[in-house]
Amino acid sequence: MNSRSATELRAQRRSMAGRMVRSLVRNMSALGLVCFLLGFGMYLSASMQKTMSDARDLAQECLDEIAQEVDPAEYTLRVRDIALSLNGAEMDESYYAHFEGIMEEPGYAHMMDELLYWRESDMSDFFLAVPDAEHGKLIFVADTDMRAGHTYPVGRQRDIPGWVQRYFFGRNGGTFPRMFYYLPNRGVICVSGAYVRQGDPSAGFLFVMVRAEDVLNGIRRYVLQYVLVMLVAIAVSALLATRRTKRTLIRPLNAVGEAVQDYLADKRSGAAAKEHFTQLDIHTGDELETLSSMLADMERELAEHEADLTRATAEKERINTELSLASRIQVAMLPHEFPPFPQRREFDLYAVMDPAKEVGGDFYDFFLVDDDHLCMVIADVSGKGVPAALFMMATKIMLANNAMMGKGPAEILRDTNEAVCLNNQEEMFLTVWLGVLQISTGRLIAANAGHEYPAIRRAGGAFELFKDRHGFVIGGMEGVKYREYELTLTPGDRLFVYTDGVPEATDARNALFGTQRMTDALNRDPAASPEGVLMNVRAAVDDFVKDAPQFDDLTMLCMAYYGNDTDVKMKSGEGD
Repeated sequence: MNSRSATELRAQRRSMAGRMVRSLVRNMSALGLVCFLLGFGMYLSASMQKTMSDARDLAQECLDEIAQEVDPAEYTLRVRDIALSLNGAEMDESYYAHFEGIMEEPGYAHMMDELLYWRESDMSDFFLAVPDAEHGKLIFVADTDMRAGHTYPVGRQRDIPGWVQRYFFGRNGGTFPRMFYYLPNRGVICVSGAYVRQGDPSAGFLFVMVRAEDVLNGIRRYVLQYVLVMLVAIAVSALLATRRTKRTLIRPLNAVGEAVQDYLADKRSGAAAKEHFTQLDIHTGDELETLSSMLADMERELAEHEADLTRATAEKERINTELSLASRIQVAMLPHEFPPFPQRREFDLYAVMDPAKEVGGDFYDFFLVDDDHLCMVIADVSGKGVPAALFMMATKIMLANNAMMGKGPAEILRDTNEAVCLNNQEEMFLTVWLGVLQISTGRLIAANAGHEYPAIRRAGGAFELFKDRHGFVIGGMEGVKYREYELTLTPGDRLFVYTDGVPEATDARNALFGTQRMTDALNRDPAASPEGVLMNVRAAVDDFVKDAPQFDDLTMLCMAYYGNDTDVKMKSGEGD
């Protein structure tokens, strides 16, 4: 994108004074508003508290006056008992007919007359009610609001939110709770009242809800005076701030901006290096002067960094090229053509290796020792990357050479361990599972050097972990002896070996895939071909890990044994 002209930049920098003035006005206005709201809130709270105290006293005096003639609790409890007996009934004319007898009693009429007498013109509502705590309802006993459509008849029930129940009904007598809130159509409402019977909230309440409009009238003069003072203070502060900003900020910033513009223009044109920022003459004694000095230092360091970056980029490209070549070499060293022995019908085999980095430390191998013996190897080198890959290639060759001499698995591992320990200055090691299968009989002799348990599926069954005995890792120490064990595979059996990158695959929450999920994936379609088995496991790992990064190499090998019965797949239904 083309750079803007110096004229445009100067115009934008000059407008900084205006932005600072506007920012000052906004900040002072915000501060003034906060102070106003705090003062307003304190005044309003005190006024509301007084109003609610007056409402509570009014309710208590009214109840005391009523109690001289009748006990209001008698009617609240009777109304509640009738309402509870009708619980669940529709509130229609037949429902309200049950309360007509109470309303016709002289005591109730006296209580209602007193309530109407004590109701004042500024009250939003003034009513007597009793709680039904079990069903979360409020039952009306007497309502003094005579406006059409506003009066709640005796026995009317209303659902009460839980917080209201806890706030008003969950107390053990004492001072009646009070609060105030705002209703859009009715203004600020103060709510207080008194208990019909002290110490027994279940006997009912006399609620007083008072409009608080008169409380707000005294605030108007305070608001006008406060706003006038704030406007004068903001105007004076803005004028002084503008003059100082131009002198100490705008002019130095203009100089810095022009130096930056010249620097960018020279960089784009490829002009010879200049010292653009050392020529600045800024002596403000504050952060701007420090900035000009830092820009001068930055210009010199960027020139040096560009030269270093050019060299580093060339080196990185060389390393990436070599890593790519190493990856191709590693892949080429592992068997990668499948099926590997198309002329052999006695078994089928498939393997994959997915390194966590460009090159990995895991490896698999399989080869025919002779016409009747198949050697299978899977191993995991400690560490990752290039060192692990070099160590892997060396040990892979050692294992293969020892196997081709006709040695048994335990002897192969022992001799390989001695060769590795002979010159292992980096103290690297690897785990190995190695097995030699006699193709004609299905006799499998294997040994394990600290590697993961293999999984075996018998024909027609399910994959299960075979917990073989582990020996010590290869390269750990000299003189280690390894033990062999023997298995007999029958036509239709399958063998699955893997590295710890499978069970230790982790998701974004650092949860492990685990051997249980692995065996579940193996048994998703246990009769699948070896390639299909590995694809099922890899799909399950990918679905578990999702977008989490791969931390370890992931290597698997699966072998299906058919023996001399080359039609075993068709006979057992184990087709691909």
